[in-house]
Amino acid sequence: MLYNICYATHGNQKKFPLLGMLGRTHDHLDEIIEFIDGADPDVIGLVEVDSGSYRSGRKSQVEKIADKLGHFHSYCSKYAVDSRWQRIPIYNKQGNAFLAKDTIQAEKFHYFEQGMKKLVIELELENMTFFLVHLALRYKTRQQQILYLYHLIKKTNRPYILAGDFNLFTGEREIQLLLAASNLRNADPSMQPSYPSSNPKRHLDFILHSPEIKVNSFEMPRTLLSDHLPLVIDFEVET
Repeated sequence: MLYNICYATHGNQKKFPLLGMLGRTHDHLDEIIEFIDGADPDVIGLVEVDSGSYRSGRKSQVEKIADKLGHFHSYCSKYAVDSRWQRIPIYNKQGNAFLAKDTIQAEKFHYFEQGMKKLVIELELENMTFFLVHLALRYKTRQQQILYLYHLIKKTNRPYILAGDFNLFTGEREIQLLLAASNLRNADPSMQPSYPSSNPKRHLDFILHSPEIKVNSFEMPRTLLSDHLPLVIDFEVET
């Protein structure tokens, strides 16, 4: 499962559009956990999670989700260690995370050279590797980040999945060269839009995979718990 949960603030945003991101999130996070638990995913890539600001009651959303699901987890701030955003309250508690049923073999945190959100999480499980990203809002910066991703995934000699909120406001054409050069495939050939969840019009969220991975099914559950829809795939690694 790939899910941009918007720091579990979407319930607040619907009531208070301008101040929703600052509202407390405990009750809404419980709803998100219930939804994820019902889907029972083996691996979850979460974009926009709070690691313990006042809005989450100083508690890590990732740890709470992992505890409820019984998953291992890997989290990192989306801003580089030397970024000025690390000195600003709330921002310094914003990041991305992986959760997995199986033991995490290794984790690496890479950082784009350009952009405000720089994090790339690389997660190794027993038989494959996952990458999680949240790309920039500006087109030129995204293109630089996509080039960085190409060079990063080229080094991978295992089956892998590259997933995240790509913010491709002009559509999949922005990653056509990446797909062609790396032989990556889109898990959703029908190109369904994922944002906004109430009336999806933009295809911002992607699950891309290497050729060794066979996707058996793809779905985008119509839930309004975030401003993004979740992406869920069932897959197997072909040997």
